[in-house]
Amino acid sequence: MNRRRLGQGALALGLSSLAAPALRAQGFDHTIRLVVPNAPGGTSDILARLIAPELTRALGQNVVVENRAGAGGNIGADAVAKSPPDGHTLLLMDVTTIATNPALFPRLPFDNRRDLAPVTMLIYAPYILGVANKLPVRDAAGLAAFAKSAPQPLNAGNSGVGTASHLTLIQLADFFGREMTHVPYRGGAPALTAVVSGEADLTIAGATQAQAYATNGQMRAVAVTGTHRLAPLPDVPTFREVGWPAVDAGTWQGVMAQGNTPRPLLDRLHKELAAALTQPAIAARLADLGAEPRTEGPEPFRRWLDQETQTYTQLIRANNVRLD
Repeated sequence: MNRRRLGQGALALGLSSLAAPALRAQGFDHTIRLVVPNAPGGTSDILARLIAPELTRALGQNVVVENRAGAGGNIGADAVAKSPPDGHTLLLMDVTTIATNPALFPRLPFDNRRDLAPVTMLIYAPYILGVANKLPVRDAAGLAAFAKSAPQPLNAGNSGVGTASHLTLIQLADFFGREMTHVPYRGGAPALTAVVSGEADLTIAGATQAQAYATNGQMRAVAVTGTHRLAPLPDVPTFREVGWPAVDAGTWQGVMAQGNTPRPLLDRLHKELAAALTQPAIAARLADLGAEPRTEGPEPFRRWLDQETQTYTQLIRANNVRLD
């Protein structure tokens, strides 16, 4: 009888020791790195620093924002792709970059599909198309007419060669039937500054960055992407309303983990990230920035990424967009 009980106790202890690593694998037991592959101050960085404290509270571990800029986001993305698959190293970025880079870089140090696992989209911020105040343009129709009739092609500032803002402006130029001179800047903020100063004629940038410039009268907003007009700019129509292409272009911020991260960890992260965006202070800040929560989870994120990668690859190749 005693030997039977001893055997049962040993078996229970053995099962417990086997279960412990599995239980730990589904939890978080040390500092979590939230990698932003851009310089501080951009949309990804703003969002990361908004949610890091809430994620720290929810997961019981310190969440540290780490900026790793360079190579069009590839340096930061590669750091996550090569991290342990334990959910403790996360990538927060404008995931349109993930969709465009395979067609822009002849060789990437990681495979987007294999080495990075979607957790969830976080927010969508529509683009605002803004023109310099010096231009004799008051609205979308006026811009289209002026772009066609101007003696010289308009200078279109963008956030970098091959970025979504650059590609969206290419689509608009094709639609207007008149080429633009595409001028790359080191991000959306410098492109906006160029329009304010009159160095560039127009630009397109996420509402999180551009909205203040429009509402303060530093540039003139003529149209916005997305499904509806922005509350702070009620007189500015959507691309769809004026019949322009690229109606869903914009800033799509999402979170990804190492590609082999166990699904229970991805689900936990999705749950906590979605909950974080419902916190009143965070929700109010996102609304102020013109951003909309999008937290549907891994599968919708993966479908979106596959579709956008295909769309942007075709656009990049059709227009022979090159980084050099």
